[in-house]
Amino acid sequence: MRPEVVFVALLALATAVALVARRLRLPYTVALVVAGLALGTTRFVHAPHLTKELLYAAFLPGLLFEAAFNLEFKKFWQNRKAIFGLAIPGVLLAIALTALFVVSELSGLHVLEGFGIGTALVFGAMIAATDPIAVVAMFKSLGVPKRLAILVEGESLLNDGTGVVLFTLVLAAVTGGGFSASQGVLDFVRVAGMGVAIGTLFGYVASKLTAQIEEPLVEITITTIAAYGSFVVAEQFHFSGVIATVCAGMWCGNVGATEGMSPSTRLAVHSFWEYVAFALNSVVFLLIGFQVRVDALLGAWKVIVLAWIAVTAARAVVVYLTVAVLQRTSEKMPWSWAAVLTWGGLRGGLSMVLALALPNGMPFRELLVTTTYGVVVLSILVQGLTMGPLLRLLGVSEQSNRTDGPARARLLAAKAAAEALAVMVKNGTLHGDNVTKIEASVQRELAEADAALTEALAGQSDVGQRELLDAQRQLLLARKDAVGRAMRSGAISMEDADALSAELDARLLRVMDGESEVPPS
Repeated sequence: MRPEVVFVALLALATAVALVARRLRLPYTVALVVAGLALGTTRFVHAPHLTKELLYAAFLPGLLFEAAFNLEFKKFWQNRKAIFGLAIPGVLLAIALTALFVVSELSGLHVLEGFGIGTALVFGAMIAATDPIAVVAMFKSLGVPKRLAILVEGESLLNDGTGVVLFTLVLAAVTGGGFSASQGVLDFVRVAGMGVAIGTLFGYVASKLTAQIEEPLVEITITTIAAYGSFVVAEQFHFSGVIATVCAGMWCGNVGATEGMSPSTRLAVHSFWEYVAFALNSVVFLLIGFQVRVDALLGAWKVIVLAWIAVTAARAVVVYLTVAVLQRTSEKMPWSWAAVLTWGGLRGGLSMVLALALPNGMPFRELLVTTTYGVVVLSILVQGLTMGPLLRLLGVSEQSNRTDGPARARLLAAKAAAEALAVMVKNGTLHGDNVTKIEASVQRELAEADAALTEALAGQSDVGQRELLDAQRQLLLARKDAVGRAMRSGAISMEDADALSAELDARLLRVMDGESEVPPS
């Protein structure tokens, strides 16, 4: 099958899966992996293999940049102790604990004689870091508190780069490439530090350029160069492309967008990267499903389950230890968040790609690859499917704290009845005294439902505020659409349309940032 046909087929499949997942209330990423597994087994679509080259060239820079671009640096820095603690020493500890747990669990399986601590450390390095592709996509669709989302996104963005660097160092040590603790620390600082420097340079230059230009398409192109260029340059010189892209994204989003872009351009750039993230996420999770051979997973299911338990246990120790330390600082958090951070430590495509990068002559290579694939699939399916119920059980999900559901449902039902009544009157299927009788009943039901919803929202100011902001956003978008249609029909000039659109864009950005246009009552 030709590449362009495969690409179109994957996008069409992703669209269909998105619609089905929305209707069935399934996490989108989980549904994509399931679809990939099903179609990969049937070989209906011959999708490309998820190689390191493909992930690095196409997927990872765009996904990392979009997440970093939308991450508020101020809130990121306010939680720096938790984020850096989980992303650097936390990953080191997770690698060591995973290796110890795996060796301990597998010692009873005599078929794995010779599976020592060195091999287990390599596995721990491959699987220790949570994958930002999986985590960010999952938490965007769930109603978690803003600070918790910042913690998850910030940690996963940083520990992805940490994991890649540490995997390289551990693999070199285990395969006899020579290693010392002091040299390892120096290599880590050099690779990560130069990644920060390169990403900052790209972000700074991109921000300066966008400040001098007022052309949305050109400015979108500049951010694209910053995203992929920082990654390519860093990797070319054997530094961390992941960290470089994250730094470039945070700089462009927090400095370039706020200081150098007009409201119209900011909205255009935001829309562009939002779509890029959707498209790349869709394809990469499908490819994860396509990549896995179900028969191989079934053949090694005992090892996979034990390894998944070890990985999850190591993650739990790291998270709870970090939260315990943070309780003595200004960044203390609810203990229920520790459970969410533990269970939210999904693994994704990067771990699978690192597994494929293992040298061919390495002992237990096939088992390591199969086990890594299995742990990735288990984490996405098991943890992904149960994340929503866990949030509701712990009372962490914003939706779980809402009490306006019944009242809102009654109001929707009453409005539907009123609309149906209007259609019946218009069509002549109901007339005379019957209209008066039913209309009075429907209007009474509407008034009661509206009053009940108002009372329910009175104790949930945050829910009411979100509803108010969303309504204002929809109305501003409707105004923009009307201006565009008027300009295209010739009713107003392009200059007048541009001026009004710029004003509406500025108002829309303020509303999206949480600033209501309606004064408090």
